[in-house]
Amino acid sequence: MKFDTIIIGGGLSGLISGIISAKKGKRVAIISTGQSALHFSSGSFELLSKENNPLKAIDSLPASHPYSKIGASRVSELANKVPELLSEAGVAVTGSAESNHLNITPLGKIKTGWLTLNDFLTFETMTDLKGQKAEIINIKGYFDFYPEYIALALRKLEVEAKAQTITISELERLRKNSTEMRASNIARALEGKSLEHFATELNRIISPTTDFVLMPAVIGLANEKPLDTLRSRLKCPVYFIPTMTSSVPGIRTQLQLVTHFEKLGGKFILGDTVTDGIIENGKLRSISTSNLGDNVLSADNFILATGSFFSKGLKSNFDKVYEPVFDLKINYLEHRSEWYNDDSYAPQPYMNFGLTIDGDFHPIYEDKAVENMYAVGSVIGGCNPLAEGCGAGVAILTAMHVAEKIS
Repeated sequence: MKFDTIIIGGGLSGLISGIISAKKGKRVAIISTGQSALHFSSGSFELLSKENNPLKAIDSLPASHPYSKIGASRVSELANKVPELLSEAGVAVTGSAESNHLNITPLGKIKTGWLTLNDFLTFETMTDLKGQKAEIINIKGYFDFYPEYIALALRKLEVEAKAQTITISELERLRKNSTEMRASNIARALEGKSLEHFATELNRIISPTTDFVLMPAVIGLANEKPLDTLRSRLKCPVYFIPTMTSSVPGIRTQLQLVTHFEKLGGKFILGDTVTDGIIENGKLRSISTSNLGDNVLSADNFILATGSFFSKGLKSNFDKVYEPVFDLKINYLEHRSEWYNDDSYAPQPYMNFGLTIDGDFHPIYEDKAVENMYAVGSVIGGCNPLAEGCGAGVAILTAMHVAEKIS
């Protein structure tokens, strides 16, 4: 089977690459093994979270950083396109590349973000919410949300906060089995008439002096309509806090991006894994997958968006770090003792490991660039996504950069 472009990996990088390629009228396929990191997303995308103005900091990054390889002016150009690109897929966000904003994590830490889904509470400075009254409302029997941590975060912002719980009969049925009280199951239950019932009960318990309500992000699994419905029914603003384990907004974002890609004519192949490929004369000729047997897939161009260690785009044994599908060249430290820091809270060197790429994002195979293959996202390394707060930004911007360059 022949395509113009085949993308290996169905996470954020792969989907952004696919959407841009499909918008250009190309015949595109994405091969996705299964869940991506989006399923665990906080709902806030970071560009460079340690900087007040991320774009001004690009020039100071090392040459190995993906942003440096893209170029500062190009990063700025692409970053300013992202909100519209996401909006076309139904993913509504707030934020600007020129100035980070603040939000609250599941454990009550106040952190910075670039673009945040409209589900969540965002604010510009630590004093923006000073003097307001908030209610933190959890669902009875739901244990993946921590109201006391959120209350502590609000008190740091000089917000008067109180916590209480809510339940309705439709949710009580889930509580008969503790394993059913999970974010995605609650989201499926809170639709239609049950959501109307939920809104009525919320209005009953919310104090008339409350300025805003915070809840766990357990509404709107397939799209944002349930969020809009709930907000239109309540007597005060309601915002959401990400939950631990699976993320309803993250799953929704993945579904919206996949749906948009398919509407553009792309083919999303779920539940299959690329096992190997044939590289000859500096080009990737074809790939094989677990499910297709002897049938191979070929394309004019390939984009590798398999991620880092978390998604097994990179693997290691005791002696080396390696790329498991094509055996592409990797940048990593030779001695295993250099891979990690004994201080668990310090930046870990292995987070910087990734593919060796040339200036056009071509990976290297047997000391030669593969001219019709490109690498995007965390598989390329060169940065520390956790320490720098740039994981989503690298995923999105390298994908956009490469997909726009491919003719």
